Amino acid sequence: MKRILLVLLAVVAISPLMKVVAQSADESAEIHWISMDEVQGKMRQEPRKVYVDMYTDWCGWCKKMDASTFQNPNVIKYMNEKYYCVRFNAERKDTIRFMSKYYYFDPNLRANNLASEWMHGQLSYPTAIFMEERFQNPVPVPGYQEVKTMEMILKFFGENIYKTKKWEDYQKDFIQYW
Repeated sequence: MKRILLVLLAVVAISPLMKVVAQSADESAEIHWISMDEVQGKMRQEPRKVYVDMYTDWCGWCKKMDASTFQNPNVIKYMNEKYYCVRFNAERKDTIRFMSKYYYFDPNLRANNLASEWMHGQLSYPTAIFMEERFQNPVPVPGYQEVKTMEMILKFFGENIYKTKKWEDYQKDFIQYW
């Protein structure tokens, strides 16, 4: 009887700890996607590079990237550490206020003006938008990216290699770790 009571007591004592461990594992098991409003607020507190996943609801390659590349633990960890990550539906119809400017859905483009601006008018999905701290110099990288290519692109921008090396040279010398 004492053994059963001790086991029950141990289970009750360990349960909260197990819950905390499970929660922290869950939190690191996915990319921390934030909204446009959140990224603007966070940027004021702690400037960081920004990754925008430009997608549409109908895009098959976008869904494939969600189900594969964005599920890779190395991609998740790196993106959460180095970037503020935003998911942006390019066809959203609401008005967006970004950097004191308003952006609207343009029926001729079938996209929000902000998506068109960041993609330099070349609407293609999925497209990754990389921005420096303070939302400067948006660089669109169109297309589905598998993990090995995503690692190369994320590190090119995340480690500021783009400031000192051309993409072609970086690509030749890149050593994949993931």
